[in-house]
Amino acid sequence: MTGLTPGVHAIHIHEKADCSSADGSSAGGHWNPTFKKHGKWGVAEYHKGDIGNFTADAKGNGTITLTTDEWCIGCGDANKDILGKGLIVHQGTDDFTTQPTGNAGGRVACAGIIK
Repeated sequence: MTGLTPGVHAIHIHEKADCSSADGSSAGGHWNPTFKKHGKWGVAEYHKGDIGNFTADAKGNGTITLTTDEWCIGCGDANKDILGKGLIVHQGTDDFTTQPTGNAGGRVACAGIIK
């Protein structure tokens, strides 16, 4: 990712691949097909869309790498399929506690997970 404010940002999968609104609200809330509480990926309860935090360097560039069997692209399983969902980068960090969003701040980047 490029063009971010340097520092730590939260990143989540959201309900829709709709980035039409300037503030990212058109992407809906966190993707949560199993109706769990917000939390830290892999620890106790968490939304399937709770990815976590990453760091943008001094030039505003950031990278995430994640391997999981909890998602699929185009498999048709409503609890795993991320096709048609949105990927949102937030202004701040995810505290992994505050419900339902981790107090991550405003949405600063949006991308659709599409074919």
